[in-house]
Amino acid sequence: MNKNRCTVCNFIYDDEHQPGPFAPQPDSYTCPVCGAPKSAFVSEGITLSDDENAASVAEKLVDQLVAFGVKRVYGIPGDSNLPIVDAIRRHQDIDFIMVRHEETAAFMACAHGKMTDHIGVCMSIAGPGATNLITGLMDATNDRAPVLALLGQVAEVYLGSEAFQEIDQIELFKPFAQFGETVARTNQALKLMLMAVKYAYRRPGVSVLSLPTDVLVEKLPEPIYEPARRLVDNPTQPAAAATGQVATLINESKRVAILAGWGARHATDELLRLAEKINAVVATTSRAKGVIFESHPLSLGVLGSIGSKHAAKAIQSCDLLMVVGSGFRQANLVPAGVKKVQIDWDPTRVAKTFDIDAGLVGDAPALLAELTDLVDTKEPDQDFTAQIGAFKKEHLAEIAADAIDMSSPVNPGLVIQTIKKHVASDAVICVDVGDHTYWFYKKFICEGQKTYLSANIASMGFSLPAALSAQLDFPDKQVVCVTGDGGFGMLMADFTTAVREKLAINVVVFNDGVLKNIKKEQNRDGYPEYGIEFENPNFAEFATASGGLGIRVDDPRKLDAAVKEAFESKLPSLVEVMVDREKMAPSTKSPTA
Repeated sequence: MNKNRCTVCNFIYDDEHQPGPFAPQPDSYTCPVCGAPKSAFVSEGITLSDDENAASVAEKLVDQLVAFGVKRVYGIPGDSNLPIVDAIRRHQDIDFIMVRHEETAAFMACAHGKMTDHIGVCMSIAGPGATNLITGLMDATNDRAPVLALLGQVAEVYLGSEAFQEIDQIELFKPFAQFGETVARTNQALKLMLMAVKYAYRRPGVSVLSLPTDVLVEKLPEPIYEPARRLVDNPTQPAAAATGQVATLINESKRVAILAGWGARHATDELLRLAEKINAVVATTSRAKGVIFESHPLSLGVLGSIGSKHAAKAIQSCDLLMVVGSGFRQANLVPAGVKKVQIDWDPTRVAKTFDIDAGLVGDAPALLAELTDLVDTKEPDQDFTAQIGAFKKEHLAEIAADAIDMSSPVNPGLVIQTIKKHVASDAVICVDVGDHTYWFYKKFICEGQKTYLSANIASMGFSLPAALSAQLDFPDKQVVCVTGDGGFGMLMADFTTAVREKLAINVVVFNDGVLKNIKKEQNRDGYPEYGIEFENPNFAEFATASGGLGIRVDDPRKLDAAVKEAFESKLPSLVEVMVDREKMAPSTKSPTA
């Protein structure tokens, strides 16, 4: 027996319980609930095989996701994706994490991709649900995180007819998605899912599948793909002659500096062995912050506009710069007149920003290990070492001053050092975009912590969803969200998601009632300060009302106890700190800034 659904009011015409089958009804038949014509009905559960017990397309797609290792799908349910939601409900090896906004879902999927290197999956309904995913998916595209977006869509028979909530989803996502297709027929479903996952891992980046709801409920007898036979990942290895050329350049240099980027995030041991053998100082991009302990004698911390000035100064004194796993677009911080070597798995990023003397395309851990075997042991250059030691001493003195500054309103630097005092050595720290970002990346010394941010698109609102995702992926680790009032206010409703899912994240909100970064830009460009101030609610009371722990701090002497209590709490916690709106961290635009 077949069922047919009215696409206007969702009335179900069940052949088994009606006077007669739906198909022979005359064209004049109208829906008994809303009066819609017969043409407004779509078939539910068409059987395309002799197997009445065959799984639906939605069920097979979910089975395939589980086979690919997907454990969670983030999103909001609705009419156009209900078959997928229900298939997840009935599957014991995958969960649906409902959020309050689709942007949160996309950021969570993106953060999962960044933190685990495995594909993150988000889902939306047709129309506004799909459009709400865009910012999070753009972050995944720009920061190269593997993400699959499953887009609920109106019934396939109505595509192109301006149906309710219909938009051209593939055209919408085409400018930035690596792969985008509509599952218009049952026999396309698994093949398109496979290709979407392959493309998401390729760059990595974003794939989208548009899923018309009538196709999702059709039967699909085909078996799912076996991942081991369909997904292949072999690291690239350059020719020995090219590696030897880089080793020669290292041996001929006296003062080597390494800039490690995101592509070196899994190469901590290899990076340290090479750096210690040739006595090279190591700076990182913001995304690779903490890839080696920043208290290590050879560490310079972060190089870049949100990095420290001592890193920028030190890099200028080298005679060979090795850029590993980064395209590093800030060419103004790359010294002129020195030799440059670049290592990256993506050939389009090698020599993209500046001229190089040698380049290697391949896997950073493997190439760094190979270079370590090829290069000679190098004694430290005394003048270089002394110069960098002086830079670092000055930097550490600034940090020490921040740690004891009890001035009021609260110094943002004190907040950073208080977080540092109470954070676990293996914590995951998710940082939002704002003035606090500069304070964190300049002044927080990473010693084992992993840090994540929206790096290339620099979107406010990233850190809370990222913290939710991190706590789901790493339930035994401490997760800290460092955010400003502007960024937190964008997606703060999803603090309730942390409460519902029992995710004991720790949120620290820098509350100054102003968009400080925009204030800096207006001051820099000669504009009057305008449109940057706002009134905030009491974020701590909001956290408490949501079922978490909320603490507001306006007295610097009470900050330490507040952070300690929050970080030790088993509840989702939020510490709202009323920071000094006049204290702003500078941007490092040049080695002398």
